Amino acid sequence: MTIKKSVMNIKIKNIIQSSIAVKNHVLADEMLLQTVEKVTGAITEAFRKGNKILFCGNGGSAADAQHLAAEFSGRFYIDRDALPAEALHVNTSYLTAVANDYGYDVVYSRMIKGIGVPGDVLIGLSTSGNSKNIVLAFEQARKNGMITVGFTGAGGGAMKDLSDYLINVPSTDTPRIQESHIMLGHIICQLVEEAYFKK
Repeated sequence: MTIKKSVMNIKIKNIIQSSIAVKNHVLADEMLLQTVEKVTGAITEAFRKGNKILFCGNGGSAADAQHLAAEFSGRFYIDRDALPAEALHVNTSYLTAVANDYGYDVVYSRMIKGIGVPGDVLIGLSTSGNSKNIVLAFEQARKNGMITVGFTGAGGGAMKDLSDYLINVPSTDTPRIQESHIMLGHIICQLVEEAYFKK
């Protein structure tokens, strides 16, 4: 019996193939993979020195930032102690107050100025690399002596020159970039967890 494929079925498969294609480009990008390895080392060393990781993003990237922060502060594979990681947008009272009083562009940079210390790591997720509030946060993080890690799309945008480590997924398609951000974030979480808690 032959099952007729609907137009929607074909579209679903095309979307999945697009996601796979981007991940194959990531897999073939040795420079990008080396950057992921370096970020793993930088985060592991930051934790060993008593520093913390802060995440920021907007919209879906804010959700991804919160997701990855939770993997560190909760657990990933190993039953272990919490690691100091937080997404900067989770305090809605702060976020709405600062956005209302000073403007949305400074919601992250203002927080970084107050709590970021030398050796902390700021991870910013922006598919375009041009989100103003994240760019300003990276500029402030540099002033605070923090390590900056940008998760972007192909070009890197304005975050490119402000990132100590740039993980620029080779795509310009926002959903496909975000899917790869989570994959690469999960890889970093796993490798940091294994390195930090190894016996």
